[in-house]
Amino acid sequence: MSDRFFVESPIVSDVARLTGAEAQHAAKAMRLKAGDSVVLFDGAGDEFSAQISQVSKSAVDCKIIEKHPVCRELSHDLILHVALPKGDRQRWLVEKAVELGVSQFVPLITERGVARPTNNALTRLRKTVIEACKQCGRNKLMQISNPCNLQQVQHQAGTQYILAHPGTPPLAMVRDRPGPISTAVGPEGGFSDHEVAEAVQAGWTPCSLGSRVLRVETAAVALATWASLQGDKVTR
Repeated sequence: MSDRFFVESPIVSDVARLTGAEAQHAAKAMRLKAGDSVVLFDGAGDEFSAQISQVSKSAVDCKIIEKHPVCRELSHDLILHVALPKGDRQRWLVEKAVELGVSQFVPLITERGVARPTNNALTRLRKTVIEACKQCGRNKLMQISNPCNLQQVQHQAGTQYILAHPGTPPLAMVRDRPGPISTAVGPEGGFSDHEVAEAVQAGWTPCSLGSRVLRVETAAVALATWASLQGDKVTR
């Protein structure tokens, strides 16, 4: 596959322009020049084969050759609500969530949370989404939503709501069923008893991920992997 690049503006004609970090990466890091072939995507779901027509200091212009309706998404929506871990572990978690096909990533505000989902942090994580999509081949960007707590989650009919919590029935006991899946993982100290009780009343199904103590990102990846395998119909 040719080098993949993200185009910020929707691709609606036979030309597209790389700007900012993408243009710098193409021109300086990859040393691409006019005539080179690239693959572009704008985050809406399709990808485009293209040819570079001009390279300048601040932009790379491309001619669209063909549009490809390539879908590498799961057959169902997968939402991951998670209390953010500290530091670089946030970036790693978002990267893996993209690779696993998570459609929406929601930072959770919890009673025992230690990392604050600031605007700067969310901006950095959205950039990580783009880089991860370039690497894994997804053409639709995973959405990073504004932070919320479990009580603010809007429940949708037909969606299965799974909450990771120690001391509850194992995940293997959860009945598989088709349709969207919404998952939740708490902070290092776990959800409080009060949070779990309110979540169960709201329709969340608590489950255990095993007898070992997992870090936030490990638990989130384990739960997202299980959820992605319930209906992964990736076109290869």
